[in-house]
Amino acid sequence: MKRREFIAATAALFAPGQRLRAHRKPRRIGFLAVGDGSGRALNQAERVFLDGLRHHGWVGGDLIIEFRFSHPSDQLLTSVADLIALNADVLIAAGPQAALALKSATTTTPIVFVAVADPVRLGLVQSLSRPGGNITGITTNVPEDFFGKRVEILRELVPGASKIAILINPKNPMLYLVEETRSMARRLGIELLTVEAATAEELDIAFASASAQNAEAIIDFGDPLTYVEAPRIIAAKHRLPANYLFRVYANGGLSVYGANTADLFRRAGSFVDRILKGTKPSDLPVEQPTKFELVINMKTARALGLTVPPSLLVRADEVIE
Repeated sequence: MKRREFIAATAALFAPGQRLRAHRKPRRIGFLAVGDGSGRALNQAERVFLDGLRHHGWVGGDLIIEFRFSHPSDQLLTSVADLIALNADVLIAAGPQAALALKSATTTTPIVFVAVADPVRLGLVQSLSRPGGNITGITTNVPEDFFGKRVEILRELVPGASKIAILINPKNPMLYLVEETRSMARRLGIELLTVEAATAEELDIAFASASAQNAEAIIDFGDPLTYVEAPRIIAAKHRLPANYLFRVYANGGLSVYGANTADLFRRAGSFVDRILKGTKPSDLPVEQPTKFELVINMKTARALGLTVPPSLLVRADEVIE
């Protein structure tokens, strides 16, 4: 999409009739988003970022926001180059791949990442309390055994399961977390298999591989690829009970456990507000999620012939009938 089209689209997202404050010089934000898979529009969670900006008084002519997209993955480098060329006041990075790409491209422009599981291990920041450098943001994972809890949820949904597959994108920089999850699964007497997909076309092959290895359930690791291909994954013909990371999968998916990503993007507006008012990213501690969601889809459970235990239903934040 051309630059003027991005600006026009952004202007349409802000409420009309807002009084513009002439004394405030317009500021420029660059947003490297996952998007809805089309490479042209924000996804539902990312759109909430605009609400966060409005909450802090940034409206209409106060801001020019340029959107570029990291998905499809072959346009990531072009998107990064476009955003760096804008000389933006702040850059927003949705997800680990986007954050790493922007951090590699600039050491001076402030960067706010959103939805990165472990920014310290990934090398984005020195520590959560003292990020250092030009980057800070909001993580997705708390507590440390977060992925282990997802294994436990599937074990409750499929009692006696001894083999669970985990769907990964081999290009995801957070894959070291899989080994930590494997150790947790082993303590529960579960063998954790890995199946891989780096493209949309490989997703069906990954599910077929899980079935061929006699997996009794599957976990989506969480990746821009699987996020934008959520409808395809949910409709996978191999009918494996699944646990997903993001709320977008709840429309048909069996279970979801993860941070409320819309809330993370709303909170990102506060980071941008403080940076635009003069605070350095290095002085803004990385924040962690405060809202986690456990969603159970009873319709899908019945279709899979599963009986959801009352103990799990009691803990659920939402039960879809």
